Amino acid sequence: MVSLRRFLPLLMLAVGGAVFLLLGGERYLSFSALAEHRQSLAGWIARAGAAAPFCFIAVYAGLTALSIPGAVLLSVAAGVLFGTWAGTLYAVTGATLGATAVFAAARAGFGNAAERAGAWVGRLEAGFRANAFNYLLVLRLVPLFPFCLVNLVAALTRINLGTYVAGTFLGIIPGCFLFVTLGTTFGDLIGTGGSPDLDVMLHPRFLAALAGLAVLALMPVAFKHRLRQ
Repeated sequence: MVSLRRFLPLLMLAVGGAVFLLLGGERYLSFSALAEHRQSLAGWIARAGAAAPFCFIAVYAGLTALSIPGAVLLSVAAGVLFGTWAGTLYAVTGATLGATAVFAAARAGFGNAAERAGAWVGRLEAGFRANAFNYLLVLRLVPLFPFCLVNLVAALTRINLGTYVAGTFLGIIPGCFLFVTLGTTFGDLIGTGGSPDLDVMLHPRFLAALAGLAVLALMPVAFKHRLRQ
């Protein structure tokens, strides 16, 4: 008999996400809200000092664990509030912690259940079994599947926690870095009281980030083409 207590962590995350959405929390996860509250957020960060990064990481981890859409905005916000390098570190750390919480909750509920989850998950299990770290790294680097879906599916396989954390942390660095870089550019613009125009779009840092995002978007196509060959 299956114990319902095993599913309690996963159920708590699902309920938390539903409550967040029902209370209208998603209205704060928009670029307009970020621009509107940038000064107050920057002031709070200045007052909070060393505690500010930990608070941001906790918020990022919490929203990721609740599978709330908004990772892109939070990465952009990291660039606006903390700059490129620190912002990337905080965003990657928060996303990894949140993903690990989902992984742990799903693993507690479902265990190593890939053999009972259908052929598609079975193929993923075979990939994880052959080389778990590299396989997860590819799934994180190449956005073939939604981030939250990979968190859940990985929990059904036999990948160990350390490999999962390392593969997730390293695999999401490129994507986070690109969005944080965009945030840094827009943060500089907002700080000067400007608005997006052609001059900003031609900024080398902005163009480099857009080029990186274009490459990231094309990677699934190239990857699927390679698999067909």
